[in-house]
Amino acid sequence: MATQLNVVFMGTPEFAAVSLRHLLNRPNTNVLAVYTQPDRPQGRGRNMMPSPVKRVAQEAKLTVCQPTTLSSRDVDHQLRCLKPDFLLVAAYGLILPRKILDIPRYGVLNVHASILPKYRGAAPIQRALANGESVTGISIMAMEPGLDCGPLLLQHVLPIAPDDTASSLHDKLAELGGKCLIKALNRFESHDCVFVPQQEDLASYAPKLHKEEGRIEWNLPAARVHDHIRAMHPWPGAFTYLERPSVAVPLKITVFPGCIGPELEEPIAPGTITAGPEDTLYIACADRYYQIFQLKPSSRKPMSTAGFCCGYLPARSENGWGKFG
Repeated sequence: MATQLNVVFMGTPEFAAVSLRHLLNRPNTNVLAVYTQPDRPQGRGRNMMPSPVKRVAQEAKLTVCQPTTLSSRDVDHQLRCLKPDFLLVAAYGLILPRKILDIPRYGVLNVHASILPKYRGAAPIQRALANGESVTGISIMAMEPGLDCGPLLLQHVLPIAPDDTASSLHDKLAELGGKCLIKALNRFESHDCVFVPQQEDLASYAPKLHKEEGRIEWNLPAARVHDHIRAMHPWPGAFTYLERPSVAVPLKITVFPGCIGPELEEPIAPGTITAGPEDTLYIACADRYYQIFQLKPSSRKPMSTAGFCCGYLPARSENGWGKFG
């Protein structure tokens, strides 16, 4: 019979909650406690809401800890009293000091959503999409001081589909991450753990996204525009401004992922709006049109391009339908 593993899980968003669900279904695994970030205000009412990991932990009647930092003596004492075999980390959002890394009997394993050493940092999914990568994946590594730089236990490559968005790719990687975490623990039990150092000369970084990064640059090739829009969906959202001949103030528009359209037949200013097939819109890029199907004007609900044309582009003037910029 396999020896029971006593573990502490640390994570916060839905990506981590999926790993916790997998962990709870693993035989001979005792989750001593779950560490997650404090409740945050969300929504229009700014009500305090628990993290996805906390919700899963509460459903499983696990002990939940929500420190604001892991550097305090109280946290150090609490973890030492638990005597975990492993700390298992997935998108926790707090830095683990060296004294915390040294507590578990066998070490700290981290679930990261990229093929390390590429895309270390907070936004590996979005940065991979924005850069037009064709593959990504999951890395399970031993945590060390520094940003996602520990030696690798296992990796699993996942192809990126042409229509993947940050949302769809997140869901695929979250599920894969949970499976890889269980595979890593199984390897430990089978005495099949080989850690390989990362190649530092190949390292790249995936910093946290900011809202202003969502703005679309229509003067780029359509493939780059497509990669940007799907990387920004659903947050912070890819946006542009509608410039209309008869309106002085541009209107902010959130653009939902569409697809790459036909080549430009003649030079045309980037951002120029043209009618596409079946009530869609073509937006001119550097080399081709970008076809869009859904938009969201500021302070309005998402709408089809047909509805958008009726409400915001009611008539084509001699200067055209206007321009995104």
